[in-house]
Amino acid sequence: MSSPVDLTPRELQIAQSYSAGATYQKIADTLCIAPSTVRTHLATIYRKLEVSSKQELATRLNGEPPQSRSQSEMTSVISELALSLEEAISREKALSEVLRIISTTRGDLDAVLPSILSYALELCDAEFGVMFEYGQNRKFHATFTLGIPPAFKTWFDDQGWFTVSPRTGLGRMDAQREVINIFDVKSEDVYKSDDPLRHATADLGGARSFVAIPMLAGNELVGAFALYRQTVRPFSEDTTRLAQMFAAQSVIALENARMIRAIQEAGP
Repeated sequence: MSSPVDLTPRELQIAQSYSAGATYQKIADTLCIAPSTVRTHLATIYRKLEVSSKQELATRLNGEPPQSRSQSEMTSVISELALSLEEAISREKALSEVLRIISTTRGDLDAVLPSILSYALELCDAEFGVMFEYGQNRKFHATFTLGIPPAFKTWFDDQGWFTVSPRTGLGRMDAQREVINIFDVKSEDVYKSDDPLRHATADLGGARSFVAIPMLAGNELVGAFALYRQTVRPFSEDTTRLAQMFAAQSVIALENARMIRAIQEAGP
Protein backbone atom coordinates (compact mmCIF):
# COMPACT_ATOMS: atom_id res chain seq x y z
CA MET A 1 0.00 0.00 0.00
CA SER A 2 1.50 3.30 -1.06
CA SER A 3 1.59 6.50 0.98
CA PRO A 4 2.36 10.10 0.04
CA VAL A 5 6.04 9.47 0.81
CA ASP A 6 6.12 7.04 -2.11
CA LEU A 7 5.38 9.86 -4.54
CA THR A 8 8.23 11.51 -6.39
CA PRO A 9 8.90 15.18 -5.48
CA ARG A 10 7.21 16.28 -8.71
CA GLU A 11 4.18 14.03 -8.10
CA LEU A 12 3.86 15.30 -4.52
CA GLN A 13 4.02 18.90 -5.72
CA ILE A 14 1.29 18.27 -8.30
CA ALA A 15 -0.84 16.30 -5.85
CA GLN A 16 -0.69 19.07 -3.24
CA SER A 17 -1.47 21.79 -5.76
CA TYR A 18 -4.36 19.88 -7.31
CA SER A 19 -5.93 18.90 -3.99
CA ALA A 20 -5.70 22.55 -2.90
CA GLY A 21 -7.83 23.58 -5.87
CA ALA A 22 -5.33 24.48 -8.60
CA THR A 23 -6.40 23.68 -12.16
CA TYR A 24 -4.42 21.60 -14.65
CA GLN A 25 -3.54 24.75 -16.55
CA LYS A 26 -2.39 26.66 -13.45
CA ILE A 27 -0.19 23.75 -12.36
CA ALA A 28 1.19 23.43 -15.89
CA ASP A 29 2.01 27.15 -16.01
CA THR A 30 3.73 27.01 -12.61
CA LEU A 31 5.84 23.98 -13.47
CA CYS A 32 6.41 24.92 -17.14
CA ILE A 33 4.92 21.67 -18.42
CA ALA A 34 1.92 20.79 -20.62
CA PRO A 35 -1.54 20.28 -19.08
CA SER A 36 -1.53 16.76 -20.54
CA THR A 37 1.64 16.03 -18.52
CA VAL A 38 -0.15 17.19 -15.38
CA ARG A 39 -2.99 14.77 -16.17
CA THR A 40 -0.54 11.92 -16.73
CA HIS A 41 1.07 12.59 -13.34
CA LEU A 42 -2.32 12.70 -11.66
CA ALA A 43 -3.30 9.36 -13.16
CA THR A 44 -0.12 7.87 -11.66
CA ILE A 45 -0.76 9.60 -8.31
CA TYR A 46 -4.32 8.30 -8.14
CA ARG A 47 -3.11 4.78 -8.88
CA LYS A 48 -0.31 4.91 -6.31
CA LEU A 49 -2.48 6.33 -3.53
CA GLU A 50 -5.55 4.27 -4.49
CA VAL A 51 -7.86 7.29 -4.68
CA SER A 52 -10.51 8.24 -7.21
CA SER A 53 -11.35 11.88 -6.44
CA LYS A 54 -9.78 15.18 -5.44
CA GLN A 55 -11.37 14.90 -1.97
CA GLU A 56 -9.87 11.45 -1.40
CA LEU A 57 -6.53 12.76 -2.60
CA ALA A 58 -6.62 15.54 -0.01
CA THR A 59 -7.41 13.11 2.83
CA ARG A 60 -4.58 10.76 1.78
CA LEU A 61 -2.12 13.66 1.71
CA ASN A 62 -3.22 14.43 5.28
CA GLY A 63 -2.18 10.95 6.34
CA GLU A 64 -5.51 9.12 6.36
CA PRO A 65 -5.52 5.51 5.10
CA PRO A 66 -7.13 4.71 1.71
CA GLN A 67 -10.70 3.50 1.47
CA SER A 68 -11.10 -0.24 1.28
CA ARG A 69 -11.66 -1.31 -2.33
CA SER A 70 -11.70 -4.61 -4.14
CA GLN A 71 -9.34 -5.27 -7.02
CA SER A 72 -12.21 -5.01 -9.50
CA GLU A 73 -13.16 -1.60 -8.11
CA MET A 74 -9.58 -0.37 -8.42
CA THR A 75 -9.40 -1.68 -11.98
CA SER A 76 -12.57 0.23 -12.78
CA VAL A 77 -11.18 3.44 -11.24
CA ILE A 78 -7.95 3.12 -13.22
CA SER A 79 -9.89 2.48 -16.44
CA GLU A 80 -12.02 5.58 -15.89
CA LEU A 81 -8.91 7.65 -15.23
CA ALA A 82 -7.33 6.38 -18.44
CA LEU A 83 -10.42 7.25 -20.47
CA SER A 84 -10.63 10.70 -18.88
CA LEU A 85 -6.98 11.28 -19.66
CA GLU A 86 -7.42 10.26 -23.30
CA GLU A 87 -10.39 12.61 -23.71
CA ALA A 88 -8.54 15.46 -22.02
CA ILE A 89 -5.54 15.00 -24.32
CA SER A 90 -7.88 14.88 -27.33
CA ARG A 91 -9.51 18.15 -26.28
CA GLU A 92 -6.08 19.70 -25.88
CA LYS A 93 -5.05 18.58 -29.36
CA ALA A 94 -8.27 19.95 -30.85
CA LEU A 95 -7.70 23.31 -29.19
CA SER A 96 -4.06 23.33 -30.30
CA GLU A 97 -5.11 22.72 -33.90
CA VAL A 98 -7.66 25.55 -33.74
CA LEU A 99 -5.05 27.91 -32.31
CA ARG A 100 -2.69 26.87 -35.10
CA ILE A 101 -5.37 27.63 -37.69
CA ILE A 102 -6.03 31.04 -36.13
CA SER A 103 -2.30 31.79 -36.14
CA THR A 104 -1.57 30.67 -39.70
CA THR A 105 -4.66 32.17 -41.34
CA ARG A 106 -4.41 35.49 -39.49
CA GLY A 107 -8.15 35.80 -39.21
CA ASP A 108 -8.79 35.42 -42.95
CA LEU A 109 -12.24 33.80 -43.08
CA ASP A 110 -11.64 32.48 -46.59
CA ALA A 111 -8.56 30.65 -45.28
CA VAL A 112 -10.10 29.53 -41.97
CA LEU A 113 -12.96 27.59 -43.57
CA PRO A 114 -10.85 25.24 -45.72
CA SER A 115 -8.34 24.76 -42.89
CA ILE A 116 -11.04 23.67 -40.46
CA LEU A 117 -12.84 21.38 -42.90
CA SER A 118 -9.59 19.89 -44.18
CA TYR A 119 -8.55 18.92 -40.67
CA ALA A 120 -12.00 17.45 -39.95
CA LEU A 121 -11.75 15.29 -43.08
CA GLU A 122 -8.28 14.12 -42.10
CA LEU A 123 -9.38 13.42 -38.54
CA CYS A 124 -12.31 11.27 -39.68
CA ASP A 125 -10.73 9.74 -42.80
CA ALA A 126 -13.65 10.97 -44.92
CA GLU A 127 -13.76 11.43 -48.70
CA PHE A 128 -15.49 14.80 -48.76
CA GLY A 129 -17.24 17.24 -46.48
CA VAL A 130 -19.51 20.23 -46.15
CA MET A 131 -19.48 22.98 -43.56
CA PHE A 132 -23.01 24.23 -43.02
CA GLU A 133 -24.00 27.55 -41.56
CA TYR A 134 -27.15 27.52 -39.43
CA GLY A 135 -29.41 30.55 -39.68
CA GLN A 136 -32.84 31.94 -38.98
CA ASN A 137 -35.94 29.79 -39.33
CA ARG A 138 -33.80 26.69 -38.73
CA LYS A 139 -32.32 26.80 -42.22
CA PHE A 140 -28.93 25.53 -43.38
CA HIS A 141 -26.52 26.86 -45.97
CA ALA A 142 -23.57 24.92 -47.47
CA THR A 143 -21.01 27.66 -46.79
CA PHE A 144 -17.93 25.67 -47.75
CA THR A 145 -17.30 22.29 -49.35
CA LEU A 146 -14.17 20.22 -49.86
CA GLY A 147 -13.70 17.27 -52.21
CA ILE A 148 -17.42 17.17 -52.99
CA PRO A 149 -18.62 15.67 -56.30
CA PRO A 150 -19.49 18.50 -58.75
CA ALA A 151 -23.15 17.48 -59.18
CA PHE A 152 -23.69 17.52 -55.41
CA LYS A 153 -21.93 20.89 -55.13
CA THR A 154 -24.17 22.32 -57.86
CA TRP A 155 -27.24 21.03 -56.02
CA PHE A 156 -26.22 22.85 -52.84
CA ASP A 157 -25.44 26.04 -54.78
CA ASP A 158 -28.92 25.95 -56.29
CA GLN A 159 -30.57 25.52 -52.88
CA GLY A 160 -29.03 28.53 -51.12
CA TRP A 161 -30.60 28.55 -47.66
CA PHE A 162 -32.80 25.50 -47.27
CA THR A 163 -34.85 23.66 -44.66
CA VAL A 164 -34.34 19.99 -43.89
CA SER A 165 -36.67 17.18 -43.00
CA PRO A 166 -36.53 16.02 -39.36
CA ARG A 167 -35.78 12.54 -40.71
CA THR A 168 -32.50 13.55 -42.35
CA GLY A 169 -29.17 13.51 -40.58
CA LEU A 170 -29.06 17.32 -40.39
CA GLY A 171 -32.64 17.44 -39.18
CA ARG A 172 -31.98 14.96 -36.39
CA MET A 173 -28.80 16.77 -35.44
CA ASP A 174 -30.74 20.05 -35.29
CA ALA A 175 -33.34 18.54 -32.97
CA GLN A 176 -30.96 16.63 -30.72
CA ARG A 177 -27.91 18.93 -30.81
CA GLU A 178 -25.62 15.89 -30.94
CA VAL A 179 -23.64 13.85 -33.44
CA ILE A 180 -25.75 11.85 -35.89
CA ASN A 181 -23.86 8.88 -37.28
CA ILE A 182 -25.55 7.11 -40.20
CA PHE A 183 -24.06 3.78 -41.22
CA ASP A 184 -25.64 3.70 -44.68
CA VAL A 185 -27.70 6.57 -46.08
CA LYS A 186 -29.43 4.24 -48.56
CA SER A 187 -30.64 1.83 -45.90
CA GLU A 188 -32.83 4.34 -44.03
CA ASP A 189 -36.51 4.82 -44.81
CA VAL A 190 -35.97 8.50 -45.63
CA TYR A 191 -34.06 7.41 -48.76
CA LYS A 192 -37.10 5.43 -49.87
CA SER A 193 -39.20 8.60 -49.67
CA ASP A 194 -38.89 11.61 -51.93
CA ASP A 195 -36.66 13.61 -49.57
CA PRO A 196 -34.51 15.84 -51.82
CA LEU A 197 -31.52 16.17 -49.48
CA ARG A 198 -31.17 12.43 -48.90
CA HIS A 199 -31.46 11.67 -52.61
CA ALA A 200 -28.91 14.35 -53.46
CA THR A 201 -26.57 12.95 -50.80
CA ALA A 202 -26.77 9.38 -52.06
CA ASP A 203 -27.35 9.82 -55.79
CA LEU A 204 -25.41 13.00 -56.59
CA GLY A 205 -22.79 12.73 -53.87
CA GLY A 206 -22.43 8.97 -54.00
CA ALA A 207 -22.32 8.99 -50.19
CA ARG A 208 -23.01 5.90 -48.15
CA SER A 209 -21.70 6.46 -44.61
CA PHE A 210 -22.30 9.91 -43.16
CA VAL A 211 -21.85 11.83 -39.93
CA ALA A 212 -23.33 15.22 -38.97
CA ILE A 213 -21.43 17.03 -36.21
CA PRO A 214 -22.96 20.10 -34.54
CA MET A 215 -20.95 23.28 -34.05
CA LEU A 216 -22.21 24.81 -30.84
CA ALA A 217 -21.51 28.18 -29.23
CA GLY A 218 -22.71 27.41 -25.74
CA ASN A 219 -26.14 25.90 -26.30
CA GLU A 220 -26.65 27.70 -29.61
CA LEU A 221 -26.25 25.81 -32.88
CA VAL A 222 -24.22 27.94 -35.28
CA GLY A 223 -23.33 25.36 -37.91
CA ALA A 224 -22.32 21.79 -38.60
CA PHE A 225 -19.78 19.56 -40.27
CA ALA A 226 -21.16 16.90 -42.58
CA LEU A 227 -18.56 14.29 -43.49
CA TYR A 228 -19.08 11.56 -46.05
CA ARG A 229 -17.60 8.25 -47.13
CA GLN A 230 -18.55 6.78 -50.49
CA THR A 231 -18.52 3.19 -49.26
CA VAL A 232 -20.42 1.63 -46.37
CA ARG A 233 -17.70 2.23 -43.81
CA PRO A 234 -19.30 3.61 -40.65
CA PHE A 235 -17.52 6.20 -38.52
CA SER A 236 -16.43 4.83 -35.15
CA GLU A 237 -17.53 6.34 -31.85
CA ASP A 238 -13.93 7.31 -31.04
CA THR A 239 -13.64 9.13 -34.36
CA THR A 240 -16.89 11.03 -33.97
CA ARG A 241 -16.03 11.95 -30.37
CA LEU A 242 -12.75 13.50 -31.51
CA ALA A 243 -14.52 15.29 -34.36
CA GLN A 244 -17.10 16.69 -31.95
CA MET A 245 -14.35 18.05 -29.71
CA PHE A 246 -12.70 19.67 -32.73
CA ALA A 247 -16.03 21.11 -33.94
CA ALA A 248 -16.64 22.69 -30.54
CA GLN A 249 -13.20 24.31 -30.56
CA SER A 250 -13.38 25.35 -34.23
CA VAL A 251 -16.19 27.78 -33.40
CA ILE A 252 -13.46 29.88 -31.78
CA ALA A 253 -11.56 30.17 -35.06
CA LEU A 254 -14.70 31.05 -37.02
CA GLU A 255 -15.84 33.71 -34.56
CA ASN A 256 -12.33 35.17 -34.48
CA ALA A 257 -12.20 35.39 -38.29
CA ARG A 258 -15.68 36.90 -38.53
CA MET A 259 -14.82 39.52 -35.92
CA ILE A 260 -11.66 40.51 -37.81
CA ARG A 261 -13.57 40.71 -41.11
CA ALA A 262 -16.24 42.92 -39.50
CA ILE A 263 -13.55 45.27 -38.17
CA GLN A 264 -11.84 45.42 -41.55
CA GLU A 265 -15.09 46.12 -43.39
CA ALA A 266 -15.98 48.87 -40.90
CA GLY A 267 -12.82 50.69 -41.96
CA PRO A 268 -10.75 53.21 -39.98
